[in-house]
Amino acid sequence: MAETKQNLQETPVIAKLFGLTERRVQQLAKDGVLPVAGKRPYKFDLLPTIQAYIRYLNDRLANKDKGEEYSTAEYDKLRAEANIKQSKDKIAEMQLKELEGKMHRSEDVEAMTEDLVYTIRSLILALPGRLAVDVTKAANASEASSIILAECHKILNELAGYKYDPEKYQRRVKDRQGFGALSDEDEDE
Repeated sequence: MAETKQNLQETPVIAKLFGLTERRVQQLAKDGVLPVAGKRPYKFDLLPTIQAYIRYLNDRLANKDKGEEYSTAEYDKLRAEANIKQSKDKIAEMQLKELEGKMHRSEDVEAMTEDLVYTIRSLILALPGRLAVDVTKAANASEASSIILAECHKILNELAGYKYDPEKYQRRVKDRQGFGALSDEDEDE
């Protein structure tokens, strides 16, 4: 009988041994999974308790292998893990599309649009300097208007030739993702 008392352990010891919370150990005892040697506080005979817990884990594993239903918590956990994996897959897919130039980030579109705006701005700001001498030499307003109109057409033709440069975009993506140093080495070879 003295031997039995030496093997009795309280809930905190069993919880630490199994890597569970004390509350979970108490719940397993209440559900009859773990044999209780004494109540208030729960006391467990160490060897039978370990054997019962191993049986419980084996039964759960066997039930999962048979395809039995999961508990709500297990199902929620599996669903959450599946959602995380799907999200990571979508992120990887978008990164691939970005590297291939099939999809653009909003900040890159903004930067490219900003480049176009600055090009237009510089062309318009250069207009007075380009026209000053020619307009002052004009004989009348009609001739000055023709000179101004011709310069406006030149600006519009330059803007019509402004094209999206996929290589410039790919350089932006590679620089942002840390591939800039690799692409510089590739150009040297």
